[in-house]
Amino acid sequence: MIEPLHSLAFSIQANPGVYAVLLGSGVSRSARIPTGWEITIDFVRKLAEVCGEPCQPDPATWYREKYGQEPDYSDLLDALAKTPAERQQLLRGYIEPTEEERAEGIKAPTAAHQAIAGLAATGHIRVIVTTNFDRLMETALADVGIVPTVFSSPDQVHGAMPLIHTRCCVFKVHGDYLDTRIRNTPSELESYPLEFDSLLDRIFDEFGLIVCGWSAEWDPALRQVIERSVSRRFSHFWALVGEPGNAAKRLIEHRQAQAIRIGGADSFFSELTRLVEALNQFSRPHPLSTEAAVASLKGYLAETKHRIRLADLINGEVERVLEATSGPAFAVQNGPAPDTTTFTARVRAYEAACETLLAMAAVGGYWVEDWHDTIWQNALVRLATQRIEGGYDVWVELQRYPATLLFYALGLGAIEAGERGLLFLNQLFRTLIHREHREDKAAVELLPALCLFQRGTEPAKLLDGMDRRHFPLNDWLYNFFQHRYRHAIPSIARLSTVQN
Repeated sequence: MIEPLHSLAFSIQANPGVYAVLLGSGVSRSARIPTGWEITIDFVRKLAEVCGEPCQPDPATWYREKYGQEPDYSDLLDALAKTPAERQQLLRGYIEPTEEERAEGIKAPTAAHQAIAGLAATGHIRVIVTTNFDRLMETALADVGIVPTVFSSPDQVHGAMPLIHTRCCVFKVHGDYLDTRIRNTPSELESYPLEFDSLLDRIFDEFGLIVCGWSAEWDPALRQVIERSVSRRFSHFWALVGEPGNAAKRLIEHRQAQAIRIGGADSFFSELTRLVEALNQFSRPHPLSTEAAVASLKGYLAETKHRIRLADLINGEVERVLEATSGPAFAVQNGPAPDTTTFTARVRAYEAACETLLAMAAVGGYWVEDWHDTIWQNALVRLATQRIEGGYDVWVELQRYPATLLFYALGLGAIEAGERGLLFLNQLFRTLIHREHREDKAAVELLPALCLFQRGTEPAKLLDGMDRRHFPLNDWLYNFFQHRYRHAIPSIARLSTVQN
C-alpha cells in the first residue's frame, strides 16, 4: 500500500494551493510553548502555592481531592482571570520569550513552522487555520518574505478578499494573545461568530485539509464546522503522534481522513517539504520529451513548407516556459526577499523550466536559415518582455533571465554555424525589446550577463559561490552551458567567445 505521507506529497505537488493546514498546540510544542494541559497543571501548582498546600508530586490529584473535579484549562482560566484583558496578561508569560529564552532560541518558530512557511513561499500552501494564540507562524512566514493576511477577529474577516486572491492567510480561530478577545472558556469555545463560521465553511468545502497537533477534544465550535462539512473535493489527512481521542476519531471517520503516524510535527512537515521538493525536481522536463522536441525541430528546419509547424513548435515551448514561470514560486511583488538561498533557487528554477527550449535553441542556432530569424526573434521578445513591473527590483529584472538563456543558447549554435550563424546573430542582437513606459532597447543592450540588472553585477553575486567573482553571471552561465552542451562545443575557448 502507498503510504499516506507519500500520497499527500503527490497531491500537494500536483495541486499547489488547494490544501489548508489546521494546526493545534502540538505544533508549537518543540518551541517550548506549553500546551493547554501544561498551562493547566502550572495553574494548579500556583493555586496550591496560594492555598499554602503541597501538591507535588501529582498536582492533578491534589486538585481533584480539593475541588472534587478534574482540572480543566478553561475552567481554571475563567476562575483565575475574570475578564479577557486579565486572561491576556496571564497568558502572556507562557507565550512571549524572556531575553534569556530568546538568546537560546526558545519560543521561536520550529522546524514545522519553517517548513510550512517554505511550502507557502512556493505556493503549495495558501491557508493556515490555527487554534494557537502565539505568533510563531506569522514570524516564520515573515522570515521567507511573506506578509500573511491574518484573521483573528470578526471585523478582520468581514469584507476580506476572497481566499483565491490571497497569497497566504493565517486564520487564528481562538484569537491572538495580544488581543483581549481571545477565546478560552467553555462558553467562548462553544460557538464562533457568524463571520468565522462562514469563512471556515468555505475553507473546509473548497480546500483539502492537513491536521496536525490538534486533539479536537476542547474545541466544540471547530468540531461542529468540520462535522457539517460534507465536501470530498480534496482529501483530508490527519497527522497523529499517538492514538486519537474519541472526538478526533469521529472527525477522521466523518471526513474519511487518512491517518498519518508521525514522530512529531517538526519531522512530519520537514519530510513532507522534502518530498514535495523532490517531486518538483522530478517533474522537470524528462530527457525523452526534450529529445522528442529536438527531433521534431530537426524535421522542420530544412524546408520552408514547415514554417508554420516550426513556429508552432517553438511558440508552444515558449508558452510552456511562460506558464511554468508565472506561478507563486516566481512572485516578484510578495515573494521572498532576494538572498543567496532564494536568488540561487529562483535562477535554477528558471533554468529547469527552460531546459527543453534551450536544447532546441542550440540546434536551431546551428542549423539556422534566414527564414528562421523572425521565429526565433519573436520567441526572444516574448520571453524578454517583463510581465510584472512592481516588486523587488531584482525579481522584476530576473524575469528576463529565460530570454538571456535563450539568447546564449542560440548564440552557442550560431557561433558554430559559421558565416550564416554570424548573420543570424547580427539580427538577434538588434531584436527590439518593448519596455512599458520606457525606451525600447535592442536585445544586446538588455540580455547579456552584464546588462541583465540595472545595478550591474551586484545582484548576480547573490548566486551561490559567486560572491567574490568579478563577473558572477558570466561565470555562472559558463558553467551552466559547459555541462549541458559540451558535446556541441568543439573547444572551451569557443564557449568563452560566446560568453564575452
